[in-house]
Amino acid sequence: MTKPSLLELPPGVQLVYLAEGGANVIYRFVPSTSNLAVNNDIKHSLSSSSSTQNQNLNDYEIPATFKGKLLRLRKETASDVSYKEIIHNFNAKIRPLFHPHELIDQILIRLPDNLLPQCNEQLRISERNGSRSTKRHGGYLCLSESFGLFITDMTIFNEPGATLAELKPKWLLQSPSAPVSSKRCRTCALREMKNDQSRRMGMKEQRSFCPLDLVSERFENVLRATAFIKGCDDRARLARILFRNSTLRNLQSRQKSCREVGLLGPSSLSRETSLDMTLRDCTMFIKIPRDETSPVEIRLGDLDLKTGAGGKAQYWRDLEHQLIDGGWYTGSNKCQEPSECALARSREIGSKNGC
Repeated sequence: MTKPSLLELPPGVQLVYLAEGGANVIYRFVPSTSNLAVNNDIKHSLSSSSSTQNQNLNDYEIPATFKGKLLRLRKETASDVSYKEIIHNFNAKIRPLFHPHELIDQILIRLPDNLLPQCNEQLRISERNGSRSTKRHGGYLCLSESFGLFITDMTIFNEPGATLAELKPKWLLQSPSAPVSSKRCRTCALREMKNDQSRRMGMKEQRSFCPLDLVSERFENVLRATAFIKGCDDRARLARILFRNSTLRNLQSRQKSCREVGLLGPSSLSRETSLDMTLRDCTMFIKIPRDETSPVEIRLGDLDLKTGAGGKAQYWRDLEHQLIDGGWYTGSNKCQEPSECALARSREIGSKNGC
């Protein structure tokens, strides 16, 4: 059987900076011109009509291959994992676990020679003119990387009235090494420990939902969680979307079968990839159209396989020890306050009922 030919990004393709994280920069395609242009403005400027680069994409002819896709480019990082390795792991480990419509797809694409240096120059320009976040300064694209990734476009740039909700489902089941008497799930225990540290340093505390509420059989618990999910003001509609959602249930099932986490996780010296931890740190994107009769699109992203290298495996084990030994799971730490955790609420209900 003939192997499919590798996609190649044509020279002269025009890009607009959209967003970036610690390891990647995301670009949007705009119509090709004779010269490459990389807009270094922040993503909200895409709606501006002051530049022909930022006009509505429907006004232009974009190659069919690019439609519905964004371009992901890799930064120079300490982990130095190539996109070839990332896409191999994605195809071998992640893709088989989910339906295609549940994933932000990733496809390897070869880059033209001059693209990355020009993109880096634009990042430096954006630092000088103040349009790039200061915490991202000094981080540039890896010039030895020959490939980029085509990824599913989950933005609402071209969908008037649509909203995009984003959340981290994290640990949809309790850590297998948590104490039997736990009154906090792993996510809530960790958040309360970090909030205690923030209070001591005079920093802002974080509030969020309990992930156990996301997969609750009680609608009111799912509705409770939506108070902490940004991107959709219609909490009732979002709760209806999430209630008994098949993608969430599938993710929970995969987490249940991949239990090498907590103290059961990789040894402190492990350099192996961890599918188990990867499934507990992905992001769910929910694209909600204005018309309630139109289908909602839900996809999981941030699924590059995590590795225990560089002290990461030791860090995961140390965190679990801190949560157990510090009483954060059991709610017995004197610094803990009333909790959002579903486990804490269920214990309180049980106490009132004399259980």
